[in-house]
Amino acid sequence: MQQLTGIERMTNLLKHKPVDRIGLFEHFWNDTHRAWEQAGAVRPEDSFDDLFGFDMNESWALNLMADIDFKPQVLEETEDTVLMLDGNGAMLRRHKKHDSTPEHVGYKIQTREDWEEKVKPLLVPDPRRINFHAYRAMKEHCREKNRFFVLSGINVFEAIHPLIGHVNFLMSMALDPEWVEDMVKTYTDLILNLQEILFEKEGKPDGIWYYEDMGYKGSPFMSPAMYKELIMPGHKRTFDHAHAHNLPVIVHSCGFVEPLLPDMVEAGMDMLQVIEVKAGMDLLRIHKNFGEKIGLMGGIDVRTLYSNDFAVIDRELESKIPFVKQGFSYALHSDHSIPCTVNIESYRHFIEKGLELGTY
Repeated sequence: MQQLTGIERMTNLLKHKPVDRIGLFEHFWNDTHRAWEQAGAVRPEDSFDDLFGFDMNESWALNLMADIDFKPQVLEETEDTVLMLDGNGAMLRRHKKHDSTPEHVGYKIQTREDWEEKVKPLLVPDPRRINFHAYRAMKEHCREKNRFFVLSGINVFEAIHPLIGHVNFLMSMALDPEWVEDMVKTYTDLILNLQEILFEKEGKPDGIWYYEDMGYKGSPFMSPAMYKELIMPGHKRTFDHAHAHNLPVIVHSCGFVEPLLPDMVEAGMDMLQVIEVKAGMDLLRIHKNFGEKIGLMGGIDVRTLYSNDFAVIDRELESKIPFVKQGFSYALHSDHSIPCTVNIESYRHFIEKGLELGTY
């Protein structure tokens, strides 16, 4: 087969149609670029998308923060960390010297009454929630580069837990499911209304990518039954809406979410990403059980890249790529994001070896 463009390749993979090779995409921690720049390996203006020839790009154009007019406030600052209050009323402590997941310190929205009085009235489809310029620029960039263009953003689970906290959210799924149903419906309505405004003004993307971290090590945050009852309705509505626009749906989820996959597939997910190995996800097992129904992206243990040992990286790739390439539905990606401890030579080798194994 002749070489395909990124948009042709990802379009075919999402439809399980023949391609020249597996797809290619990646995420990086922000300090990775800085580290590689300091090492003299890249320039400040270098784009990893161009440097490594990725098949797709994303645009995070929608803002689901509760109060979009709120200016983040510094509550506390040390030499190493800063504690911020955001427009959701969440207090998050972040490291200043390196990238990491923020520490969740506290949340001002605690009860159903807080939600109904302070947040729900704010969640309206205001055009100010949409970054039209960024979306338009990335769409044009992808057309110029022949890349697959996705509108990325959070879905209902990732909208709710930053507002009320994981513990309160998960306890409410058991103790006040009607409140959770209301939040899911409200955020679903907001997402769909904002998408309609965006598409009408700027046109449609090639696909939609939703971020929903619904698991941790060894377990989802909720039972499959609770997912099906409370979260899946929001997923089905948003996935159905995408499909009504002929847009495939990619879903990112860190953690062990395998027990939720049957219902996520039923809801309409077209591709699962990131398939986190250290959380218990097994790319080969998931490909065996779900590979005929959905595409897969990720599942390559990023810890093998930490080693900066080409032989270790090769063993990981050789144990997986020849199998998951079967069925024309796989895109190469680590099982998380590339940190600054991975040197650029190791990452280049990862791509070269992975695509060599993934060529048809």
